[in-house]
Amino acid sequence: MRFLADLHLHSEYSRATSSHMTFDTLAAWAKIKGISLLGTSDFTHPEWRGRIRKELEPEGNGFFRRKRFGVPDDERVREFAAKPGEVHFVLSTELSFIYAKKEKTRRVHLLVLTGKWQSAQMLCRRLARKGNLAADGRPIFGMDAADLVRMAADVDPDCLVIPAHIWTPWFSLFGANSGFDSIDECFEEMAPFIPALETGLSSDPRMTRRISALDRFALISNSDAHSPANIGREANAFNTEFSYRGLREAIRLRDPSKFAYTIEFFPEEGKYYADGHRKCGVVLSPADVIRKGQLCPKCGGKLTPGVCSRIDRLADRSEKAAGKIGIPFRHMIPLREIIGEALGAGINTKTVQDAYFSLIREYGDEHFILAELSENDLRRTKPERVGEGIIRARRGRVGIEPGYDGVYGRVRIFN
Repeated sequence: MRFLADLHLHSEYSRATSSHMTFDTLAAWAKIKGISLLGTSDFTHPEWRGRIRKELEPEGNGFFRRKRFGVPDDERVREFAAKPGEVHFVLSTELSFIYAKKEKTRRVHLLVLTGKWQSAQMLCRRLARKGNLAADGRPIFGMDAADLVRMAADVDPDCLVIPAHIWTPWFSLFGANSGFDSIDECFEEMAPFIPALETGLSSDPRMTRRISALDRFALISNSDAHSPANIGREANAFNTEFSYRGLREAIRLRDPSKFAYTIEFFPEEGKYYADGHRKCGVVLSPADVIRKGQLCPKCGGKLTPGVCSRIDRLADRSEKAAGKIGIPFRHMIPLREIIGEALGAGINTKTVQDAYFSLIREYGDEHFILAELSENDLRRTKPERVGEGIIRARRGRVGIEPGYDGVYGRVRIFN
């Protein structure tokens, strides 16, 4: 069965997250986006875990479904809640680890998935002895990340532990400011338990595959969404049994017949792609940094290292050679961004929202429009400039002002 999955997002109990991140609203947006499987997010948080238990029930395949169909609290999407098909959920959470190792402070984020309610409960009981689970949907622990992997493997060998957004400078496995240079350095003897890595918005598989030591890992992509409209901006397309077992095997085996492709941002659009200094508006390429040094040319402060430069330092392959390795991937620009660019309006304006939902009503879901709708049909869409924008995005005919130091890059389709 072919389905799209977004496995990493956050509940309203996570910092800086929309109050609309409820199961009914998420399900409506998933139908709009073309997603069949969402992570529950934040199952470690006591209140959100209580809502998972109250509002979801086991499907019998390691996934969960809503017990009843409620009304989305985002009024824009209420009409889409009744679209055919049910959206399922898999137990997921992101955990943060801040600790010292080899005389350096490390900050690593891990995504944990399980198909068993009992396993989630048991993991929460053990983690509660290590930190305050109620403090945030993404709780912080002072323990070694390798100890979490050991704990998860002991609780349930079928758990999936996946390093999250691995290139983010501040909080990730390979983060330039607080990470490691290799998987084994971080996880030691527990490294074989890690099946996959999440690339994050500021990199794509072609960039990550420049490091041959990572060939043994699947690369997954997720939205890390803090608001419902952003789910699916990165996602995974599977062609396997619709079950936790099927999902787990597809990721672990890295078989393109079961793990079809990932959906990726153009990495330049991510907010940590290039080296830069937000305060001074300075953004530099890796070549600029080599020539000018690691300090801001305006104020002399330290630059925030970009993902591109970090990968350059660790890579042992060219990007061209890396593009032929691993699961396929597709670059996509979110439909609202294409519409906004085509109409010269902000993505949250009524003009863009009206055009967006009109296209969803006509063609079904966003992924179909971006990836499958024929060019003939796209050329007949209204406004016409939107269809042309989608065609250009498919062909990679875009210009992007790269993101840096927490500032998202800006896509230019028509200029």
